[in-house]
Amino acid sequence: MTTPKRFPASLKSAVSPQRELLMPQRHLRQATADAARLARPSGTGLDSGAVRERMVARLRAEGKFNERVLAAMAAVPRHEFVDSALAAQAYEDTALPIGHGQTISKPSVVAHMLGLLMAGAGARQRGTLGRVLEIGTGCGYQAAVIALLARHVTSIERLQGLHDKARLHLQRVVLPKPHATPRLVWGDGRVGHAASGPFDSIIAAAGGEDIPQAWLEQLAPGGRLVAPTAASGRGQVLVVLDHVVEGGVGRWVRSEHEAVLFVPLKSGVV
Repeated sequence: MTTPKRFPASLKSAVSPQRELLMPQRHLRQATADAARLARPSGTGLDSGAVRERMVARLRAEGKFNERVLAAMAAVPRHEFVDSALAAQAYEDTALPIGHGQTISKPSVVAHMLGLLMAGAGARQRGTLGRVLEIGTGCGYQAAVIALLARHVTSIERLQGLHDKARLHLQRVVLPKPHATPRLVWGDGRVGHAASGPFDSIIAAAGGEDIPQAWLEQLAPGGRLVAPTAASGRGQVLVVLDHVVEGGVGRWVRSEHEAVLFVPLKSGVV
């Protein structure tokens, strides 16, 4: 396997409801777990698979999303990943706040980005996303969907509050088997997670001025990366990078897609 060269400069983008009193003597994580259980959405038919199927049917009617991705989304209860006050909106095609100034992406955006990953040459050959690195765990919803499409999932979140919330969500949601168990990491997404790499697929839920060098170094030959990135004169767009190896030399092939608006990609942890 060849070691990819540094990303050429020319390819960089120039271009709550009241809850029961929690005992202060308890450990904070236990208190957070208690609060999450009390806020768990229930009733109103949200536990019915038919509700998710209606969401997926609306996406399928658009005729542009990968069927494997839609099947995975039909299996993941999105209402379990949002606050109970917003649960009734969980299956609408809208982004919803999840705290800490972050949002859960619209279902159509999740379907589109994962569809771009599934369309990569390596994923088509394998039939799965292989080893996946997700930058920005958020509430854990997309990690759950990816788990049904991948062999291994590593998901990084820089905000500890969201990292803890995602862990609770994924512990209580039952996914159909077989599925990968997402490995959640509290850390700086800009540096990736070399210990779990190299990755066949990398997906980011935050956008920067360029693609971090660490992501490129951790993208396996034949792998594909999808991330919102600044583009000259277009603002932020979805960028797809394929790591192609020809004649023993690795290079990245870049394409730009729709304009998007994601939260900024930041360094460090909070």
